[in-house]
Amino acid sequence: MVMGFSRRPLAPGDERDWVALLTAIQDADGSDEFPSEQDLREAFGRPDEDVPRGSMAIYDGRTMVGCGVLTSRSAAEPVHDMRYEGGVHPSYRGRGLGGELLDWAEKAAVPLHDDRHPGRPLSLSSGCLSSNAGAVALHEQRGYQPVRWFHSMVRDLTVAIPEPVVPAGVRIVGYQPDMAEHARLVRNESFRDHWGSTETTAELWAHLLASDAFRPGFSFLAYEESEPLGMLISYEYEAYNAKTGHRDLHISLVGTRAAGRKRGIATALLTTAMSAACSGGYDQASLGVDADSLTGAVRLYQSVGFTVALTWTAFRKRLV
Repeated sequence: MVMGFSRRPLAPGDERDWVALLTAIQDADGSDEFPSEQDLREAFGRPDEDVPRGSMAIYDGRTMVGCGVLTSRSAAEPVHDMRYEGGVHPSYRGRGLGGELLDWAEKAAVPLHDDRHPGRPLSLSSGCLSSNAGAVALHEQRGYQPVRWFHSMVRDLTVAIPEPVVPAGVRIVGYQPDMAEHARLVRNESFRDHWGSTETTAELWAHLLASDAFRPGFSFLAYEESEPLGMLISYEYEAYNAKTGHRDLHISLVGTRAAGRKRGIATALLTTAMSAACSGGYDQASLGVDADSLTGAVRLYQSVGFTVALTWTAFRKRLV
């Protein structure tokens, strides 16, 4: 343990310190994730996080200089792949705090895992920008293996958007609250064969759709008669907009059930959402995607004008 700092779990009321730390980290590393205090306030209510036992904040006096958070998964199929997110203020790097946070995460993950998936194998996943040589080296030194790459993609909405072409027999409708369970059904089935994905529980889904950042007016479902086949869920992050000068619609999820694939439904959902966003005053859309998605998602997004802005590396280490 590095001497001269205090340590405790994150708690409500820490949002301002937490935002200041994350903003300093993102500015130094060139990331595109800028949460607001409200975004972080909502994290304390996530059903897949146990903040009192699954978080650590490191303080130098009154300044938060490092933090880490663990997120559990809904299933261990066959391994419970718990997620870790953490970072150290750029002015405090090189002192061993990043390694200390990883050590803490590996120890703290075990009792949280035993509560949810007793007797099952456990691994810990982490990630960083692929261009962040220091973070890449830290993970490798600690025995983490690179296992996947993800792209952040953006689309300039001031450039012409293709007219939505909705497949015959399909209708695309704007999201309404009574469609929440249909959207979750599509999400879980469409992502079932995606790398590292587990089902989103009803409790977590309700939490995600209750976020201040959720934009139901720019979220859509595709139906064939009464059967939901596809969904697109959007968010808007005010802190990101303030930092970049864009008004960005973040497309958090796009999914199509097996019965609706290769029919143009995902493309129709994307072009519908982008057209609505453009009319609604947005000048940019963004999303994240698995670079090796078996569904060809990268090609799909490129076909409607998205380009790669950043690439992230996912690391994994087997724990028990």
